[in-house]
Amino acid sequence: MISFFIACMRWMSGWPLSRVRAVGSALGWLLWCTARSRRHIVLTNLRLCMPDVSHAERLVLARAHFRLVGQSLMDRAWLWHAPESVVRSRLRWCGAPQVLEQAQPMVLFAPHFVGLDAGGAAVAMNAKQPVAFIYVTQTNPQLEAWVRQGRERWGGVKPYFRNEGVRKIIVGLKRGERLHLSPDMDLGPEDSIFVPFMGVTAATVPSLSRMTRLVGAKVVPVVTRLTAQGYDIEVGEPWNDFPSEDIHADTARMNALLAQYIAVDPAQYYWVHKRFKTRPEGEPGLY
Repeated sequence: MISFFIACMRWMSGWPLSRVRAVGSALGWLLWCTARSRRHIVLTNLRLCMPDVSHAERLVLARAHFRLVGQSLMDRAWLWHAPESVVRSRLRWCGAPQVLEQAQPMVLFAPHFVGLDAGGAAVAMNAKQPVAFIYVTQTNPQLEAWVRQGRERWGGVKPYFRNEGVRKIIVGLKRGERLHLSPDMDLGPEDSIFVPFMGVTAATVPSLSRMTRLVGAKVVPVVTRLTAQGYDIEVGEPWNDFPSEDIHADTARMNALLAQYIAVDPAQYYWVHKRFKTRPEGEPGLY
């Protein structure tokens, strides 16, 4: 089954983008209709994070999110298999991409929008120094090999794995590697702290504050949004006065800035994740 899926993705890599996106929309509709548990997670997240939005509006937003998830999944066909010229033509830099050329330790804050893989590919394709990514291993070996090959397609990619700890990452940052970091998921109570996220207490890994403090790195936000032409990779200016001496304040600030990025187009954030599954002691579960 996995072999057939990968073969289909290779075949689709030569299709026009509009046709790939049509298949992605159909997949998103199918997921909306059949993935009841994920639909429940998305609607719960939207209810918690957007209490002032009506239920009808949240349903529209949730359906749009599933469509975008399906499209971003099918886009791996051309991101990981199409010629470089095709990939480059569908990735558009916005904001201040020249910041990435600065010669200083740098952590790229790349939150989990549906275009995360496209943004990572764009950064890796254009970087003049190695770019480090933190991966979670896939359970299926064949799927793992395909994902690794796709994400490491462009030269200079340095994969690190979450179970290896942070020592290698810190050493790499000191040597000049860029770190493409996505610390906006609930990874459980271990090493997490509780800070607000869109009005809800959320277990959040404070790795952005810790790593930048250890190496004196700048934080540069990189938000990737799916568009009709491909993806926009929006590079912001480095954050001022970050990190501070207060790791809780830093992490709360990260979540507050993330909420601003989400507000631009809420359907593009990765709502299918159980962002609030870890609760402070004594609080009931939310899902």
